[in-house]
This record gives sequence, C-alpha cells and structure tokens, in this order.
Amino acid sequence: MTQIRLRNSLTRKVEDFHPIDAKNVRMYLCGPTVYDRAHLGNARPVVVFDVLYRLLRHVYGPEHVTYVRNFTDVDDKINATALARKEAGAEGSLEELIRARTEETIGWYHADMDALGALRPDREPRATDYIGAMIAMIETLIEDGHAYAAEGHVLFRVRSYKDYGALSGRTVDDMMAGARVEVAPFKEDPMDFVLWKPSDEGLPGWESPWGRGRPGWHIECSAMSYELLGASFDIHGGGIDLQFPHHENEIAQSCCAHPEGSFANYWLHNEMLQVEGKKMSKSLGNFFTVRDLLDGHDGEKGIPGEVIRFVFLQTHYTKPMDWTAEKAAGAAAKLDDFVRMASRYCDFEQAAKRAPHEAILDALGDDLNTHGALVAIDKFAGQADLVTDMAVGLDFLGLISLEEMENRVHQLRSKTDDLKELADKLVALRANAIETKDFAPVDAMKKALVAAGVEVRMSKAGVELLPGPDFDASKLEGL
Repeated sequence: MTQIRLRNSLTRKVEDFHPIDAKNVRMYLCGPTVYDRAHLGNARPVVVFDVLYRLLRHVYGPEHVTYVRNFTDVDDKINATALARKEAGAEGSLEELIRARTEETIGWYHADMDALGALRPDREPRATDYIGAMIAMIETLIEDGHAYAAEGHVLFRVRSYKDYGALSGRTVDDMMAGARVEVAPFKEDPMDFVLWKPSDEGLPGWESPWGRGRPGWHIECSAMSYELLGASFDIHGGGIDLQFPHHENEIAQSCCAHPEGSFANYWLHNEMLQVEGKKMSKSLGNFFTVRDLLDGHDGEKGIPGEVIRFVFLQTHYTKPMDWTAEKAAGAAAKLDDFVRMASRYCDFEQAAKRAPHEAILDALGDDLNTHGALVAIDKFAGQADLVTDMAVGLDFLGLISLEEMENRVHQLRSKTDDLKELADKLVALRANAIETKDFAPVDAMKKALVAAGVEVRMSKAGVELLPGPDFDASKLEGL
C-alpha cells in the first residue's frame, strides 16, 4: 500500500499520514462563498484537494473516504448582490432573490470545476441548511464560558482557548500588535470574534436565543464539519489565506465546543496564485474567472479545462503558482503529444484493468508531488511499452479520462488516415524538387498544410503529417 506523507501546517512538518479509521477516512475543504463566478485563484485548492481525494480513494477504497466541501450561502456580499437586483426591479422577496442567486452561482461553480476535471465531493453542505447546528454549538460555547452575548451579538472569548495561534504560529499578543481587528464597544477583548450577529428587516435572518440574526463566517465550517465528520477527523484543507483568522478560529471554537475531539489532525494549505508574475487584481487588468479562461476573453481563444489543470499540477501546492500564457501553450502542446503517443501505442483494453504506475503513486504519496507525477508520465510517453501507463496516469490525475483518450485517438487516427495521400504527394514533390532544384511547389504545399493546422515533419526517413489541435480538413480540399 502506498504510504502517503503530507505537510501538516499545524506541526510544520511532512508527516506520514495515518487516518483515525482506515475504513472511514474524512477530509473537509473550505468551499466558496457563492455570490459570483469562481476566479482562477479559487480553483487552485479545488484541483489540489481533488488530487488528494483521488489518491485517498485509491489507497483506502472509494467507499472508505468521505470528502466534504461546503457552500457559504449566507454572506454580506450575497446580500448586497441580491439587494442590488431587488432595487433594479427584480421580482420576489429578498430571501427568494438570495436563494436564486446562490442556486445560480452553485450551478456555475459545478460547471466550471467539472471542466477542470474535479470530482464532486461526497457531501456539499450549504450553510443555510445547518443554522440549527450552529445555534446549538454557540449555546454550548456560552454555557462553557467560551462565548458571551452582547447587544444582539455573540462573541467567542479568544483568550479562553489557551492554544489559540498554534496553527499560524503567533501568540494573541503578537496578533494584537499587527492585526486589523474590528473594534466594537460590546467586545470584552478586541481579538474576540463574532459567532452570531443581528439582522434587520432588510437582511436575511433566523430566530435565535439572541434575537433574529445570522451566523458569523467561522462558526459555519465548524458546525458543518462536526455534523458530517464528527468531533475528530483526518484532514482539513484550504488556501493559505484562510489559515488566519478563519482556520485559527475554527480550531478554537470547535475544540472548545467539543473537547472530546481533536478537530482536524492534519492541516493542508495551498499557496497563492499569481498571473504573469503579479498578484491577480482587477486594477492590474489580470483578473479573470475560470469561465473567462474556458470560454475565452478579450478576444483570446478559450483554454480547455485539462490545460488549466495541467498548469496547476506543474507547481507543488505549497509553492506560489504563476499562471502564464506560455505555460498554458506548453501544457496544450504536451497534452497533444500524449494523445499522439496513445494513438500509436496505447492498449486501452489493458489500460482499463491497470492501476496507476508505482512511480506516479510514489510521487503523489510524497506530499502530493504532482510535478513529479507529470515527469513520470512524460517519461512513459517516450517509451512505447509504457504508453499505456501514461494513459492510466493521465486518467488518474484527472487530466484526460481513458474514455476521452480513446475517443480522441479514434478521431486522430481518422484524421491521420486522411493525410496519408497528401504525405505521399509531398514525398513525390520533394523527390522532384531535389532533381530540379525548384523547391517552390514543396514550400507552397507545406504552407497550405500548416495553414490547415497540420504539423509537417520532414526527414531523410520520409514525411509525416500530424493533425494539430486547430486542424481543419476543409482547408485541404484544394490540395
């Protein structure tokens, strides 16, 4: 069995992964706040933890792994978007408009992440379906002296949890010195954070012991993970931007509400994403959503989801990732090469029965070394007897499924057959040009082939014509 090693943010060490129960491996990932399209940075943790999910399922069995990723569907940004629609004349109550907006956004999110090859988690809880669980957890925290009600709010007493700051490696006093915290007269301590806040009539709200209101962001994930995974589970993940305060606050309130548990044993954080070496931002004009890339934007052609995923996997999840047009072009070319090799040497009947090659599993087991896994796949592509392993590896990494690869191979072989006659013609033209010293007909034909999306490979051994991703057979009719 493959030994998985993971970099645990809590201990700051790469550790052997030992689940609490090998027959019930549990993982929680903080999901999106569903008020708009997911941008490229939002997609990185989805791809990272999808690879881990696939690896866990392989090692422990699909029926023994539970992956939970939530939807935050109660949030001030969602409220503002719905309110703007209402003010613009949209019909329905504010609650109905909020529900419509979140349903629409969740649909977009699923479509975009599906396009990146991400498997759907086993459970996708919506925060609004767990308000009761949140209220119950808050009541427990108050009863045990870890939280207090004040002016319609409920706040967590940060200093009541002695290990606060262990995840981010900072003391409360250090945080106080450099943090921007919300100052409010009803707070006992500036570092205390909101568990519950009041809602006026113009905002969504739920009845509670502290009046009509809505939950704070941090309590949502604590309540949902407890209800679905228990007081102790194996892995909690998210972007490094969530480490403080969100994950730090989750640990504090969860461990205080359920001291019988350990909450999450392993914490994994992916680093941030840049675009062409700069932080992605609207002010720099380099901000775009996953859908912008998939469909094309600013006059540029759309980029397939597998290409986006390939670029992501080239960088280790603990390192900052730089998205560049050059990387995307290189990834597209590499994937095309893999399909060509599969068309020549892949045994799809064997591939369907074969497990991923141990070189791929060893790389992924080494703290999700996806770059190492891609290097292994590239080596397989260069050896005819390992091309089947190449195809299995691409499927396992979520890049190209075996079914899709086989379809593309059939299409490629059909296109290649159509080009054989033209290849023979080019061979004859070249032989004649060598005798006459007039290479103009050869150059003209090569130019026409390239314009039709054909890659022309000429050597002493002969001529090979390969249909590229932009191949257009209609442009060859004149030849």
